[in-house]
Amino acid sequence: MEFDAKQTKDRCVKWIRRFFEKNGPGCNAVIGISGGKDSSVTAALCVEALGKDRVIGVLMPNGEQKDIDMAKLLVNHLGIRHYIVNIKDAVEGVKKSIPFELSEQSRINLPPRIRMSTLYAVSQSNNGRVANTCNLSEDWVGYSTRYGDSVGDFSPCSHLTVAEVKAIGRVLGLPEALIEKKPSDGLCGKTDEDNLGFTYATLDRYIREGKIDDKATKERIDMLHKKNLFKLKLMPSFDPKIEVKI
Repeated sequence: MEFDAKQTKDRCVKWIRRFFEKNGPGCNAVIGISGGKDSSVTAALCVEALGKDRVIGVLMPNGEQKDIDMAKLLVNHLGIRHYIVNIKDAVEGVKKSIPFELSEQSRINLPPRIRMSTLYAVSQSNNGRVANTCNLSEDWVGYSTRYGDSVGDFSPCSHLTVAEVKAIGRVLGLPEALIEKKPSDGLCGKTDEDNLGFTYATLDRYIREGKIDDKATKERIDMLHKKNLFKLKLMPSFDPKIEVKI
């Protein structure tokens, strides 16, 4: 069935309103703004659902961020209140305080986790609820940082592919530059697709239609999906009422 961006957008707006009615009437939506399509669409959906006065954007460069003008374009386009919080000192402070050399993956994942702590600090000080900005395509292959950008209080786009998020962005009237900005974590200097080794278009087609042309790409996607399923599950917890079988 062909994706109906207008209908999906309208339903998502209603869903956001219902979430806030049940989980924080009068609260604000707090969103980490990168200037990419995901945070842009999430912010725009929240503006339509709650009004721009109840949406707060948080820009969190790690030192100098070359594309921060895209994030500023988004908050100015929507007319929302926003804060710029440079996380460099926090990141460097943690790195200097740890008495051993961090692994490369630890260094890459530290800034997203500090960003999420920053978002919750802003949220709790402004009667807020933190928006998760992940999409289905990223979640499918685990392209998110656990306890970093993978979390939040509500998630408007986690069941939408990259192509579907873009389509909703156009329905919302977002600037094309934001919708088509090359997806990147803004931290390691590479695009998402460079890191993944395949395009989101290929991944979206595989997710929605089960079709893929290259066997090696299929195997890589399947491996990443299986490897990262734990990120989508609740933390396991021991229940003393249940016998453990070994």
